[in-house]
Amino acid sequence: MKKYSVTGMTCAACQARVEKAVSRVPGVTTCSVSLLTNSMGVEGPADPAAIMKAVTDAGYSITPSRSDEPATDSRNTPASFRARLKEEEMALEDKTTPLLKKRLLISLGFLLALMYVSMGHTMLHLPLPAFFVGNPLAIGLLQLLLTVIIMIINNRFFVSGFKSLLHRAPNMDTLIALGSSAAFLYSTVVLFAMTGEAAAGCDPAIYSHDFYFESAGMILTLITLGKMLEAYSKGKTTNALKSLMKMASETAVILKDGTEMTVPIDQVRVGDTFLVRPGESIPVDGRVLSGESAVNEAALTGESLPVDKMPGDEVSSGTLNQTGFLTCEALRVGEESTLSKIIQLVSDAAATKAPVAKLADKISGIFVPAVMLISLATFLIWILVGRPVGFSLARAICVLVVSCPCALGLATPVAIMVGNGVGARSGILFKHAEALQETGSVAIAALDKTGTITAGEPVVTDILPAQGISENDLLAFAASLESRSEHPLARAILKEAEDRAISIKTPVTFEALPGNGLKASDENGAAWLGGSLAFIASACPVSAEIQEAADRQARQGRTPLIFVKNGVVQGLIAVADAIKPDSAAAIKALKRLGIYTVMLTGDNERTAEAIGREAGVDEVIAGVKPDGKAAVIEALKAKGKVVMIGDGINDAPALTAAHVGMAIGAGADVAIEAADVVLMKSTLSDAAAAIRLSRRTYRGIAQNLFWALIYNTILIPIAAGALTHAFGITMNPMLGALAMSLSSFCVVTNALRINLTDVHSGNHDKPLRNSLRNTHGTRGETSQKAKRTGVSQSETLIPHPAESVGGTQYVNPTGCFLPAYHKPAETDNSVKSSEATSDHHTAGTEAGKGDLMTRTMTIEGMMCGHCEARVKKTLAAMTGVEVVEVSHEKNLAVVNVDESVSDADLKAAVEAQDYTVTAIV
Repeated sequence: MKKYSVTGMTCAACQARVEKAVSRVPGVTTCSVSLLTNSMGVEGPADPAAIMKAVTDAGYSITPSRSDEPATDSRNTPASFRARLKEEEMALEDKTTPLLKKRLLISLGFLLALMYVSMGHTMLHLPLPAFFVGNPLAIGLLQLLLTVIIMIINNRFFVSGFKSLLHRAPNMDTLIALGSSAAFLYSTVVLFAMTGEAAAGCDPAIYSHDFYFESAGMILTLITLGKMLEAYSKGKTTNALKSLMKMASETAVILKDGTEMTVPIDQVRVGDTFLVRPGESIPVDGRVLSGESAVNEAALTGESLPVDKMPGDEVSSGTLNQTGFLTCEALRVGEESTLSKIIQLVSDAAATKAPVAKLADKISGIFVPAVMLISLATFLIWILVGRPVGFSLARAICVLVVSCPCALGLATPVAIMVGNGVGARSGILFKHAEALQETGSVAIAALDKTGTITAGEPVVTDILPAQGISENDLLAFAASLESRSEHPLARAILKEAEDRAISIKTPVTFEALPGNGLKASDENGAAWLGGSLAFIASACPVSAEIQEAADRQARQGRTPLIFVKNGVVQGLIAVADAIKPDSAAAIKALKRLGIYTVMLTGDNERTAEAIGREAGVDEVIAGVKPDGKAAVIEALKAKGKVVMIGDGINDAPALTAAHVGMAIGAGADVAIEAADVVLMKSTLSDAAAAIRLSRRTYRGIAQNLFWALIYNTILIPIAAGALTHAFGITMNPMLGALAMSLSSFCVVTNALRINLTDVHSGNHDKPLRNSLRNTHGTRGETSQKAKRTGVSQSETLIPHPAESVGGTQYVNPTGCFLPAYHKPAETDNSVKSSEATSDHHTAGTEAGKGDLMTRTMTIEGMMCGHCEARVKKTLAAMTGVEVVEVSHEKNLAVVNVDESVSDADLKAAVEAQDYTVTAIV
């Protein structure tokens, strides 16, 4: 996306005008203009010169943003990043409020003098200099001079308003300029008429009450007051983004040839060794080489508790080192750093528009011309019914100054900006405004099991020693046998032994038996065995007690490993991919929000059922192959809006296919690229927080739009005099200007209330009216509920297994209104339901990918990182495609594909996004 800074916009009509002008430029596919940040994002291969000319011709100033300039340093230095960051900080700096404040104070001084002269002596009987007593002509001339001074001070309204009118794109300034000019010109004509009466020897005082100089001055001053309050409030909406930018370090302490050197952050390179003392911010992303410390990552993840860092752990730029001294190696600098990517995400999201904003945009495009016509019609109607020119003109002026297109234009962007800021502070990043709006309306949450609900790493859950053997003895024996294995289950046992400080010995001989277990011996020739129940039972007698324990562990979704020494069973150790500590609570929170929860896993049905029951999900879909997740998402989408939550490479197609893709922040880069929302803390509880924030933001947008629409709908007719005949009510133009100036301020202030949202509090959680949980029920509900809602117990969100995608099995772990799962063929009384995908152990894990072929595509037309993301998302959405790399600088995409994907399929998918594929090898 190309970014530009656009100045001169004052209201929603200006924003609509710029978008309309740029959208007409050949090659522009989408254009998004933000009135809040005075920025514009353009997609498509259009000529930048043509884009800038279109904006200039429309009457506005434009400059390209440096954030689109490619880095010229191939070593990926942060120099350009710092420069761009400075530019963005300057762009967000509130320069408008001080200027408006100065204008307001000066205008207010002259306005007070004007009001004293025009109304003080008549209404409050305040004294005037002797020269003015009994001299209405002198009083009129003084009012003229004071009004001219106020108009000169606020000349920006006239320059902008009449310039826009000449470009046939009237805006809010046009309405202000026309209203105040009409009042001034009419009063000037009256003054000349008064002069004529005086020259003819008549009493000029008969015209004294026809002056509207004070209205012109008051209108300009009150509008300036409103603009200042609006600018001040708008500046507050970008506080979160500005605070992120301020976290970027200016300097770093690097270690070079044994010497400490403090250098500008621009000079830090990947591979450099840098030092961080207690109390200092970490300057760039790195890996700890030595030292231990607690690091506060609240600025990036929202997590208040510090995280312990030890050698080998990664640290992120912008976080605070609290206790220890750290020596680190720089891994990512400049725009590749975590802080930079977060800033870019928040900034990009602010430049996009939510779907709900389209209504406001359509209204804004015709609002000002419509108000001008209404004002003219008001004047003519009152003249035709016999009212004086002064009265008719006052009604027309009132219509011009009371209408407020700004409130419409600000209703959505200010709420989006504040919502994104709250999300960033809480470790929840929305990539675009549409995601912020849509997340709150999802009805179904599809959750990947491994790494999302579970930790993704096996851990020891149970140690059951045989009679006469202690837990530590069994663990020491098992860890010794596993010490030469690289299998994840072996690492789990070794870690448990390490945590208990149990010493182990290395076997003399060692042999892995794929699909069965391990065989080894010690220096005394004792035979060691370890593995599945089936393997051990074939080698030596296994007691009924051990068999029952193994079967029980398998039913609970764990992998039972039995260990034998010299033909004697030593005991059983159960290993499992345990669910994360917060997963059950997070799923419960999703249910309170009315979300129907579905777990996707490649595990067999027994393991899936056990984990699903423990996590508390509504439905389990077992046996899903990696490339089949997207198909399951498509099936779920037929029942309602779906959010897919995952973290792995094989989740990318499903994240793309869902209405909203939500990636765990510690997951694979491909998953994060494909997602619409990123959870930086990698905790599932933030999924519920994201939904709460989305709903609160959308509620703020709806309130703002309602206020903006109802304000104009009610006050414009009143200003036109709709209540004059029936109730004798008329609106003074000065009151109209006051109402208009406060309307935008109210909209922005209401948006700022989103800052008060506690996204992690479920005190106000409630389902949406159309929630699937209102019809499918929850655990423990009776069939009477089903009868009341008209849902039978045979209903489920996706088809029965006989009709399902890819033979997927559907499991009902919680008693919801789902069919019983489709059981596989019966096996013997062993734990074959947990058969392995490893060299020697048995465990329910994700299905494999099969053989893949690598294809390198040469693609023309990619111009920026957004193009990369677009191509990557398109390819990742294809079944049977694994994206390895996409680079706009190299003009290539590297993918792994299975035999079902042809080169023609790849080419068609990419070219459908308006890029050209010139070669595939």
